[in-house]
Amino acid sequence: MTVFSDYLPATLVLVIVAIMVDLVIGDPRSLPHPVVVIGRAISVLETRWNQGSDKQRRRSGVMLTATIVLATFASAWLVLRLLSALHPWLGIVAEVWLLATTLAIKGLADAGRAIAVPLAKGDLPAARQALSMIVGRDTQGLDEAGITRGAVETVAENTVDGITAPLFFALIGGAPLALAYKAVNTLDSMVGYRNQRYADFGYASAKLDDTANWVPARLTALCLWLAGLMMSVPRAYDLHWKGALRGTWRDAPRHPSPNAGWPEAMVARLLGVQLGGTNYYEGVASCRATLGKPLEPLRVAHIDATIRLMHGGWMLFMLLSAVLMVALSLFPPRFL
Repeated sequence: MTVFSDYLPATLVLVIVAIMVDLVIGDPRSLPHPVVVIGRAISVLETRWNQGSDKQRRRSGVMLTATIVLATFASAWLVLRLLSALHPWLGIVAEVWLLATTLAIKGLADAGRAIAVPLAKGDLPAARQALSMIVGRDTQGLDEAGITRGAVETVAENTVDGITAPLFFALIGGAPLALAYKAVNTLDSMVGYRNQRYADFGYASAKLDDTANWVPARLTALCLWLAGLMMSVPRAYDLHWKGALRGTWRDAPRHPSPNAGWPEAMVARLLGVQLGGTNYYEGVASCRATLGKPLEPLRVAHIDATIRLMHGGWMLFMLLSAVLMVALSLFPPRFL
């Protein structure tokens, strides 16, 4: 009981400090990043194991997923234990740094602004180039609405992958579990495709990623709605929060991803715009369902509004988590 009540506040403090570190320095390229190491390991094993029949590939994919996720968790746990044994502060500093590497608050906001700034100046080529750095779709020839849609969709979707989901797992299991989540996310981004090469080999990775993001995606949509409600009170933004919950519930399942549709649909509803539709990848059209209603045309101001919603969403996510964790530490359930 005592261990449980002591663990929750300590973890909460470490996560808050990690958020502050990410907001200040982001992801400096001069420092080693765990996700880079994870990605290299996936690449090496994929080359060796993605062979044979469809059945063999699917079995090898399960082995890849288990190996990478468990190895990531075990490595982080072991490093933290060793450093803590040398000195408690070494363990604390290392855990804060590892937690910070799982977050992309500053990076996501900066990426959005890198698109919005040239777009606001009418520099479409520079805005398209900035967008091409964070999306896989073709950006040549996109107008202001197309560039804005790409930026808004990316910021909305990655609010889960890059912020709230890592926070969710960090609050449950500290840096080891947060890094294990990032391993799942990296696996999905590298091998979780429905093409000839990865349909079977990446099946387990894709399904585990869907499972890991199921709760965070829906909690994030709720927190985005609450953020939209709070932003609308002083009328700083004319957000369409009334009916956004019902609209998101109806729109989100239409997205190809079982999770990405929730933050995207909520942002679309709050902004009063329509997301989704047709994208082009190497000249090939890819059509998907639309989200939201086009109450107003997409324009550069919607990128800034989405970034503010992102910040409001993760802050409320942390606030609600803090209240829950403090309550659990003061009144721990008997079965814990």
